[in-house]
Amino acid sequence: MEQRLKEPEKLQGIYRPLSGFNSYLAKSRIEKNLLDLIDFRVSQINGCAFCLDMHSKDLRAKGETEQRLYMMDAWREASIYSDRERAALGWAESVTLVTQGHIPDEAYNEVRQQFSEEEVIDLTLATLAINCWNRINVAFRTPSGDYQPGQFEAMAKLKLQNN
Repeated sequence: MEQRLKEPEKLQGIYRPLSGFNSYLAKSRIEKNLLDLIDFRVSQINGCAFCLDMHSKDLRAKGETEQRLYMMDAWREASIYSDRERAALGWAESVTLVTQGHIPDEAYNEVRQQFSEEEVIDLTLATLAINCWNRINVAFRTPSGDYQPGQFEAMAKLKLQNN
């Protein structure tokens, strides 16, 4: 039988600093949809069911097509992604899979053709953030399937109003 954290509320202390990444990225010049695509792709790589459930539902709710989500695992071969998206996805994969030979010069050159230095920093932080969330959810076996689109955005707004 799969073991889950008995008291998930004990994780609340680590949510605050990780949410700081999201607050920073909310001010980024990078398109929100692109950041969501990165979250989805990195979650595929890391096998995080909770994050895949969440990001696929949020992307669909914001108008992303089923076809683009289904083809994400083969984005290099699919012609439905822009050069900017391809550069970002390549960068996110390289940062995520850094132990498989470090970040190739080609990935850096491609991302720099499409993004400013500040945006590359933001893409890197977005990749680091989703890797952290993936690892927490995978490690503590966060249940998936019940997420409602926009659930965490609504909770974050509520917290801001109450503070």
